[in-house]
Amino acid sequence: MRSLGFARHWRSWLLAASFVAAAPALLAQNLPAARPEQLGFSSERLNRLGQWMEAEIAAKKVPGAVIMVARNGKTAYYQSFGQQDPGTGRPMAKDSIFRIYSMTKPVVSVAAMMLVEEGRLLLETPVSRYIPSYANLKVGVEKVDASGARSLELVPMRRQMTVQDLLRHTSGLTYGFFGDSLVKKAYLEAGVGAGDFTSAEFVEKLAGLPLHYQPGSTWDYSYSTDVLGRVLEVATGQSLGSLLRSRLFEPLGMKDTSFYVPEPARQARIAEPFPEDRSFGAGAAMGDPRVVRKFESGGGGLMSTADDYARFLQMLANGGTLDGRRYLSPRTLEYMTSDHLGTSVATTPLYLPGAGYGFGLGFAVRKVNGEAPYVSPAGEYNWGGAGGTYMWVDPRNNLFVLFMMQSPKQRVPYRSMLRNMVYAAMEK
Repeated sequence: MRSLGFARHWRSWLLAASFVAAAPALLAQNLPAARPEQLGFSSERLNRLGQWMEAEIAAKKVPGAVIMVARNGKTAYYQSFGQQDPGTGRPMAKDSIFRIYSMTKPVVSVAAMMLVEEGRLLLETPVSRYIPSYANLKVGVEKVDASGARSLELVPMRRQMTVQDLLRHTSGLTYGFFGDSLVKKAYLEAGVGAGDFTSAEFVEKLAGLPLHYQPGSTWDYSYSTDVLGRVLEVATGQSLGSLLRSRLFEPLGMKDTSFYVPEPARQARIAEPFPEDRSFGAGAAMGDPRVVRKFESGGGGLMSTADDYARFLQMLANGGTLDGRRYLSPRTLEYMTSDHLGTSVATTPLYLPGAGYGFGLGFAVRKVNGEAPYVSPAGEYNWGGAGGTYMWVDPRNNLFVLFMMQSPKQRVPYRSMLRNMVYAAMEK
């Protein structure tokens, strides 16, 4: 009897252990599919997405793409097109791995707000509490003399940049690879993105350069989220990659999302652009994620797949939960996806969110139904990557759309086309 009892106990333990071992696999299941009509779409009109994408591929504008349209927690449309790698001719697949560049920013922003919820980070805290060299940064102010020659005067900050400034791109930092201001030129001359450095070394390199604007005064797309990544490292004592893995990637089942792709088996799934379509700005071109470097860029370093990023987006669409686990409070997510610029923050001529949009904490946020030159309702939030990836979440319609490709040249025009076609297919 004792041996039978032990055997039953052993079998129960094995079943429990098997369930625990299988849990990550269960978490990583793809979203269920449904007929478009069940989700309020026209099948005929959604199929126009494929016709459009196949025509673009046939015209040699892009090698390939993956498109996902999901509503009410189910996919109405999910297809891959063309080639994953034009050099090898390998077909695009739903599990192809993409450089998502600035679609890294929403992920890091969510991780930051998780720490805010836990009382480990305050939005109003000066960045210098985590990075002391940021306490006495200078702001570059351009002067033009009678002959038209430009010079740069360095003036003190009126106030220090805060964690909130990093999240909403009002830190005063900038990017050097577009625009021709003297501060941007200083970034290029300093080779900010060149070299193999740690996050700590990178933020110190930035500290040696002038800010483009007074903190809090102006929205300017920038290295803000890279600096935020370093703040998270200091606040937690973890590397950014380790923090994201433990708090988001592993629990969400994002098994193919990482800063680099060192494994040969996964390297075979990396999507590539046409050789002539790798540049997205002065001195900035698509890198090779097969080469592991020290820097884990919170502003643009992640690699991911459609299935992985869809799980992140579904968590957002659910109000901060997925598979019974809560990552963010609905109130926190509502706060993140509200406009944080208002009327007090100026915008630059290169204001990337565009007409009709403000900016929240990691996302562009649509403020009104009109103004923007494409269809989507107020409350929608989005962001994209320089390599061609793009996403948006529409809470009003319980919808998200994910577009994965590698083509810097086509990244902007395709976004409007995709939006208009998706909403044209929505019947209720």
